Amino acid sequence: MHDVSHTQAHTQARPQRADARRNYARLLAAAEAEVAVHGAEVSLEQVARTAQVGSATLRRHFPNRQALLSAVFHQRIEALCALATDLATKDDPRTALLEWLRGLAHYVASARGMAASLTIAESPDEAEHCFTYLATAADPLVRRAAAAGAVRADATAADLLTVVVGIALATEHHPNGAAEVDRLLTLVTEGLSPRT
Repeated sequence: MHDVSHTQAHTQARPQRADARRNYARLLAAAEAEVAVHGAEVSLEQVARTAQVGSATLRRHFPNRQALLSAVFHQRIEALCALATDLATKDDPRTALLEWLRGLAHYVASARGMAASLTIAESPDEAEHCFTYLATAADPLVRRAAAAGAVRADATAADLLTVVVGIALATEHHPNGAAEVDRLLTLVTEGLSPRT
Protein backbone atom coordinates (compact mmCIF):
# COMPACT_ATOMS: atom_id res chain seq x y z
CA MET A 1 0.00 0.00 0.00
CA HIS A 2 2.91 2.34 0.56
CA ASP A 3 3.51 4.70 -2.32
CA VAL A 4 7.16 5.21 -3.22
CA SER A 5 8.48 7.58 -5.84
CA HIS A 6 10.39 6.21 -8.83
CA THR A 7 13.59 7.96 -7.74
CA GLN A 8 13.35 6.64 -4.21
CA ALA A 9 12.62 3.13 -5.51
CA HIS A 10 15.61 3.38 -7.87
CA THR A 11 17.85 4.64 -5.10
CA GLN A 12 16.75 1.84 -2.79
CA ALA A 13 16.99 -0.88 -5.47
CA ARG A 14 20.58 -1.49 -4.48
CA PRO A 15 21.73 -1.47 -0.87
CA GLN A 16 23.02 1.93 0.21
CA ARG A 17 25.96 2.56 2.43
CA ALA A 18 25.13 4.10 5.80
CA ASP A 19 26.54 7.49 4.76
CA ALA A 20 24.43 7.46 1.58
CA ARG A 21 21.28 6.74 3.62
CA ARG A 22 22.17 9.58 6.02
CA ASN A 23 22.76 11.96 3.11
CA TYR A 24 19.44 10.97 1.53
CA ALA A 25 17.58 11.64 4.80
CA ARG A 26 19.42 14.96 5.31
CA LEU A 27 18.60 16.04 1.76
CA LEU A 28 14.91 15.23 2.19
CA ALA A 29 14.73 17.11 5.50
CA ALA A 30 16.55 20.10 4.02
CA ALA A 31 14.34 20.05 0.92
CA GLU A 32 11.16 19.99 2.97
CA ALA A 33 12.35 22.96 5.03
CA GLU A 34 13.40 24.90 1.92
CA VAL A 35 10.14 24.13 0.09
CA ALA A 36 8.22 25.49 3.09
CA VAL A 37 10.07 28.80 2.67
CA HIS A 38 10.57 29.05 -1.10
CA GLY A 39 7.93 26.76 -2.61
CA ALA A 40 8.49 24.51 -5.61
CA GLU A 41 11.08 26.89 -7.05
CA VAL A 42 13.50 26.01 -4.27
CA SER A 43 17.18 26.26 -5.18
CA LEU A 44 18.80 22.84 -5.43
CA GLU A 45 22.12 24.39 -4.42
CA GLN A 46 20.50 25.84 -1.29
CA VAL A 47 19.07 22.41 -0.42
CA ALA A 48 22.56 20.91 -0.74
CA ARG A 49 24.04 23.69 1.44
CA THR A 50 21.32 23.28 4.08
CA ALA A 51 21.90 19.50 4.13
CA GLN A 52 25.67 20.14 4.30
CA VAL A 53 26.41 17.99 1.27
CA GLY A 54 27.87 18.77 -2.12
CA SER A 55 25.85 19.38 -5.28
CA ALA A 56 27.15 16.11 -6.74
CA THR A 57 25.74 14.20 -3.76
CA LEU A 58 22.38 15.88 -4.24
CA ARG A 59 22.40 15.04 -7.98
CA ARG A 60 23.34 11.43 -7.26
CA HIS A 61 20.19 11.03 -5.18
CA PHE A 62 17.96 13.44 -7.12
CA PRO A 63 18.97 14.09 -10.74
CA ASN A 64 16.60 17.06 -11.07
CA ARG A 65 14.23 19.33 -9.15
CA GLN A 66 11.21 17.20 -10.05
CA ALA A 67 12.78 14.08 -8.54
CA LEU A 68 13.54 15.97 -5.32
CA LEU A 69 10.07 17.51 -5.09
CA SER A 70 8.46 14.16 -5.80
CA ALA A 71 10.45 12.47 -3.01
CA VAL A 72 9.55 15.22 -0.51
CA PHE A 73 5.91 15.09 -1.54
CA HIS A 74 5.68 11.30 -1.23
CA GLN A 75 7.47 11.28 2.12
CA ARG A 76 4.94 13.75 3.49
CA ILE A 77 2.00 11.79 2.05
CA GLU A 78 3.31 8.71 3.87
CA ALA A 79 3.62 10.68 7.12
CA LEU A 80 0.04 11.97 6.82
CA CYS A 81 -1.23 8.44 6.18
CA ALA A 82 0.68 7.15 9.21
CA LEU A 83 -0.77 9.98 11.31
CA ALA A 84 -4.29 8.98 10.22
CA THR A 85 -3.59 5.40 11.29
CA ASP A 86 -2.27 6.54 14.68
CA LEU A 87 -5.23 8.86 15.28
CA ALA A 88 -7.79 6.19 14.38
CA THR A 89 -7.51 4.79 17.92
CA LYS A 90 -7.82 8.12 19.71
CA ASP A 91 -10.72 8.29 22.20
CA ASP A 92 -12.46 11.33 20.73
CA PRO A 93 -13.23 10.72 17.02
CA ARG A 94 -13.93 14.39 16.29
CA THR A 95 -10.67 15.53 17.88
CA ALA A 96 -8.79 12.84 15.95
CA LEU A 97 -10.31 13.91 12.64
CA LEU A 98 -9.69 17.60 13.30
CA GLU A 99 -6.08 16.93 14.29
CA TRP A 100 -5.52 15.08 11.01
CA LEU A 101 -7.23 17.81 8.97
CA ARG A 102 -5.03 20.45 10.63
CA GLY A 103 -1.92 18.38 9.90
CA LEU A 104 -2.99 18.09 6.27
CA ALA A 105 -3.84 21.79 6.04
CA HIS A 106 -0.51 22.88 7.50
CA TYR A 107 1.39 20.62 5.13
CA VAL A 108 -0.53 21.71 2.04
CA ALA A 109 -0.11 25.35 3.06
CA SER A 110 3.63 24.92 3.66
CA ALA A 111 4.25 23.01 0.42
CA ARG A 112 3.71 26.19 -1.59
CA GLY A 113 3.43 25.39 -5.29
CA MET A 114 4.72 21.85 -4.96
CA ALA A 115 1.45 20.03 -5.67
CA ALA A 116 0.84 22.20 -8.74
CA SER A 117 4.39 21.58 -9.90
CA LEU A 118 3.99 17.82 -9.55
CA THR A 119 0.61 17.83 -11.26
CA ILE A 120 2.02 19.68 -14.27
CA ALA A 121 5.16 17.57 -14.63
CA GLU A 122 3.81 14.20 -13.58
CA SER A 123 0.76 12.50 -15.02
CA PRO A 124 -2.65 13.51 -13.69
CA ASP A 125 -2.97 9.86 -12.65
CA GLU A 126 -0.24 10.33 -10.01
CA ALA A 127 -2.00 13.37 -8.53
CA GLU A 128 -5.26 11.40 -8.43
CA HIS A 129 -3.47 8.42 -6.87
CA CYS A 130 -2.05 10.63 -4.06
CA PHE A 131 -5.48 12.16 -3.45
CA THR A 132 -7.08 8.70 -3.30
CA TYR A 133 -4.30 7.40 -1.05
CA LEU A 134 -4.87 10.24 1.45
CA ALA A 135 -8.65 9.88 1.27
CA THR A 136 -8.36 6.14 1.93
CA ALA A 137 -6.15 6.81 4.96
CA ALA A 138 -8.55 9.44 6.32
CA ASP A 139 -11.71 7.43 5.67
CA PRO A 140 -11.66 5.51 9.02
CA LEU A 141 -11.33 8.85 10.86
CA VAL A 142 -14.31 10.29 9.00
CA ARG A 143 -16.43 7.15 9.48
CA ARG A 144 -15.66 7.03 13.22
CA ALA A 145 -16.53 10.72 13.61
CA ALA A 146 -19.77 10.23 11.66
CA ALA A 147 -20.70 7.16 13.75
CA ALA A 148 -20.14 9.21 16.90
CA GLY A 149 -22.38 11.97 15.53
CA ALA A 150 -19.44 14.38 15.42
CA VAL A 151 -19.68 15.07 11.67
CA ARG A 152 -22.48 14.86 9.15
CA ALA A 153 -23.17 11.35 7.89
CA ASP A 154 -22.82 12.48 4.26
CA ALA A 155 -19.32 13.96 4.74
CA THR A 156 -16.62 11.92 3.01
CA ALA A 157 -12.86 11.91 3.32
CA ALA A 158 -12.63 13.07 -0.31
CA ASP A 159 -14.94 16.01 0.50
CA LEU A 160 -12.78 17.08 3.43
CA LEU A 161 -9.56 16.73 1.42
CA THR A 162 -11.05 18.93 -1.29
CA VAL A 163 -12.03 21.57 1.27
CA VAL A 164 -8.59 21.59 2.92
CA VAL A 165 -6.74 21.79 -0.41
CA GLY A 166 -9.09 24.59 -1.49
CA ILE A 167 -8.38 26.55 1.70
CA ALA A 168 -4.65 26.08 1.27
CA LEU A 169 -4.72 27.19 -2.37
CA ALA A 170 -6.91 30.19 -1.52
CA THR A 171 -4.48 31.33 1.19
CA GLU A 172 -1.23 30.48 -0.61
CA HIS A 173 -0.24 34.13 -1.09
CA HIS A 174 -1.80 35.49 2.12
CA PRO A 175 0.77 37.40 4.21
CA ASN A 176 -0.02 35.21 7.22
CA GLY A 177 -1.02 32.02 5.41
CA ALA A 178 -0.74 29.58 8.32
CA ALA A 179 -2.98 31.68 10.57
CA GLU A 180 -5.47 32.20 7.76
CA VAL A 181 -5.56 28.45 7.07
CA ASP A 182 -6.28 27.84 10.76
CA ARG A 183 -9.01 30.47 10.83
CA LEU A 184 -10.75 29.18 7.72
CA LEU A 185 -10.41 25.54 8.73
CA THR A 186 -11.96 26.34 12.11
CA LEU A 187 -14.79 28.15 10.36
CA VAL A 188 -15.41 25.16 8.09
CA THR A 189 -15.05 22.47 10.75
CA GLU A 190 -17.52 24.18 13.05
CA GLY A 191 -19.98 23.81 10.19
CA LEU A 192 -19.25 20.05 9.95
CA SER A 193 -21.35 19.24 12.98
CA PRO A 194 -24.72 17.70 12.14
CA ARG A 195 -27.71 20.02 12.24
CA THR A 196 -29.72 19.71 15.46
